Amino acid sequence: MPNSRSESGRSAGAHPAGAARAGGRPYDLAVVGAGPAGLAAAVTAADLGLRVALVDAGARIGGQYYRHPAPELGAARPERLHHGWSAFAGLRERLAAHAGVDHLAGHHVWAAERGPVWRLHTTHGPEAADRTTVEAGAVLLATGAYERQLPFPGWTLPGVVTAGGAQAMLKSGLVLPGRRIVVAGSGPLLLAAASSLVHAGAEVPAVVEATDYLGYAKGLPTLLGNPAKLVEGARHGATLLRHRVRLRRSGAVVEAHGTDRVTAVTVARLDGDWRPVPGTERRIACDAVAVGHGLVPQIELATELGAATRTTPDGAVALAVDAEQRTSLDGLFAAGETCGVGGADLALAEGVLAAYAVAGRPAPRGAVVRRDRRRAFAELMAAAHVPGAGWTGWLTPETDVCRCEEVPVARIREAVEELGAGDARTVKLLTRAGMGWCQGRMCGAAVACLSGGPEGRADSRPLSCPVPLAQLAEPPA
Repeated sequence: MPNSRSESGRSAGAHPAGAARAGGRPYDLAVVGAGPAGLAAAVTAADLGLRVALVDAGARIGGQYYRHPAPELGAARPERLHHGWSAFAGLRERLAAHAGVDHLAGHHVWAAERGPVWRLHTTHGPEAADRTTVEAGAVLLATGAYERQLPFPGWTLPGVVTAGGAQAMLKSGLVLPGRRIVVAGSGPLLLAAASSLVHAGAEVPAVVEATDYLGYAKGLPTLLGNPAKLVEGARHGATLLRHRVRLRRSGAVVEAHGTDRVTAVTVARLDGDWRPVPGTERRIACDAVAVGHGLVPQIELATELGAATRTTPDGAVALAVDAEQRTSLDGLFAAGETCGVGGADLALAEGVLAAYAVAGRPAPRGAVVRRDRRRAFAELMAAAHVPGAGWTGWLTPETDVCRCEEVPVARIREAVEELGAGDARTVKLLTRAGMGWCQGRMCGAAVACLSGGPEGRADSRPLSCPVPLAQLAEPPA
């Protein structure tokens, strides 16, 4: 078993090439991802008597949501950077005290094999020996999500980061992407990001939200059933009001300006379909931009195996699960953002429910109620922030869509209009858009829109992350 120590206190880290098992036998459950859903599932399953492998690419538990500074940075009060830190602290303590969970840190799962015993193939370094196959009777995917990005002229300038990226820099590195930061895009992450930034001392001249928030009015019963979410939103709003941050609804950053670094942005009003309204442009000086348009579930491991999916109200693709978090594949469960983006509270509840299902035990009624209420809110939230098709109106022919391969709008439109490409896959083959290091995670939504096809298409690939060729060439353990 592992030979280095993890943050949780359990052994974790480098394995010899071979299979990871609990006491010579497959684990009862392998949890992929150590964010809110994965942590809740792992400790709950262990409480129920299961032997669990908690497999995560990160060096420390917490995932993206509970990302926190490394101990050597000496942060005195990391909890001030988080909402809901007490829940994470409780899970961390339970994990550290539990002998039933092996935390396999730094393990990137690049493929999964179905069977009576599931096999997860992981890499954790460039050497041929730095690989492990984790065997388990059941698998829970709690792999989270990544940010949906809609490009605009100048979005590749230094100083332009994602909204989640700005939070990650602050939470893990205690640094800001700039001193005067415009926050823009769509979705509740914008308010949380802006609130965190001003708390840390940044000046935020504006939060630019593409929608008008009126979509929430259609779900009044759902809102009333989630008072904690209303309180959270009010808290962020009060913080922005106290720091005199202006909220601009129905608007977008349509261009970033600068040479070596962003120095200003142009903001314009949008119509109901997200088309920029001529004559409404306004320039705002800044030295950084944090922009994001919601999150997209990370589900490549499951879709490669043929797991059923669903399209969420904002056009993203999520795994379809039943009331006990089971996917369409026997032995494969999912929780958290993989089932549709809904936040940490929902992820915690789904992780608990999945653990009870794997253990074959009836779930607590309270967890079921919390899951149902939070999931209803997540669907309402997605419907309120669905991107309008008119956003392509702020692009120019020279705007890069795929940053990795430097593919501009003009080349994609040429592939569609002159070469007959009718979907994102064909555009990818003709232009290399989506073939770079991020494998389309940054540009996938934009390429799909420009190709004339829907964003909501399940992504399938044999390798879910980069893996050294030497490890692929090694015979199975």
